[in-house]
Amino acid sequence: MIHDSKKGDTVQVSVASENAEAIGGVLIAFFAALMAIAQMVNGELEEEMMIAHNKVVNYSSWYQSKSIKESLMESELDYLEALMDAGVVSHENHDAITSKIKETKADIKKYGDEKTEILLGSSNIPKEEWAQDLDGQMGTIIGVKEWEILANEYDIATHKFDIGMLFFQISIVLGAICIIIYDNPKLQKGFIVLMVVCGIIGLAMSIYGYSLAP
Repeated sequence: MIHDSKKGDTVQVSVASENAEAIGGVLIAFFAALMAIAQMVNGELEEEMMIAHNKVVNYSSWYQSKSIKESLMESELDYLEALMDAGVVSHENHDAITSKIKETKADIKKYGDEKTEILLGSSNIPKEEWAQDLDGQMGTIIGVKEWEILANEYDIATHKFDIGMLFFQISIVLGAICIIIYDNPKLQKGFIVLMVVCGIIGLAMSIYGYSLAP
């Protein structure tokens, strides 16, 4: 009778182990699929993040070029005003220099307005203050600060996805260990619980990262 009892226990252990292995295998496939989806979405977000970073660099260079032109105009204005103040401009050239000073002041204001629009973006300034076109269209500038915010938001979102994929990987590893430990059903159940917990955390972090994306 004792021998039969032991045999029955062995059969029960074997059945429980097979069930745990089956559950572990299904969960591995499930979380692996979720991780693949997360990787795909994260890849798209990283691509958008790189575009945003490139735009920050390009628009910053554009802003600097406007600043250089503005500085040159300011130097020219100082020179012209100095000539007028010194009285070295002849009466015949007085009107021409005065006109040039007005044009230079207008150019300085124009470059200042263009810098503001490039820095802040068309949507953040009144329509009547739009000064810079993009491909021939007015009001389409996305400012440097806007690109910086977008790049930062994409960066945060991708970091959350990275954490999510880490937990997916841990979950898959725990599932593999669960399958290997075929002679200890209790330990297998413990690994299955840990696997599910890690998988849920990975899923939650991925969803959170997606919600943070612009």
